[in-house]
Amino acid sequence: MEELIEIAGDEPIFPELKRCGKARDRVVDPAEVARRAPEVILASWCGRKVRTEQIRGREGWNEISAVRNGHVYAVPSDIILQPGPASLTEGVRAIHEVIARAAEAL
Repeated sequence: MEELIEIAGDEPIFPELKRCGKARDRVVDPAEVARRAPEVILASWCGRKVRTEQIRGREGWNEISAVRNGHVYAVPSDIILQPGPASLTEGVRAIHEVIARAAEAL
């Protein structure tokens, strides 16, 4: 995901996760997300529906500009989490569109 965000023209708040090969090694502490204060939050769960209202309702996250400004977005997992070219075509395009939309509003 971090690489896709960079290709789409933005900077991930957890660039160090690029070195992690296993999904369990990329799990982050919600308090650390709040501390790093992202302007945009992209969410995707393989095989599960993203519930942005639950993301926005996490303790302390009302102080994150992405949450305050309504920039929490679901990105379909089938275009960013599956191996193959879809992540580099459809996935990057979707991420870029979200980033551009958020940038216009900021």
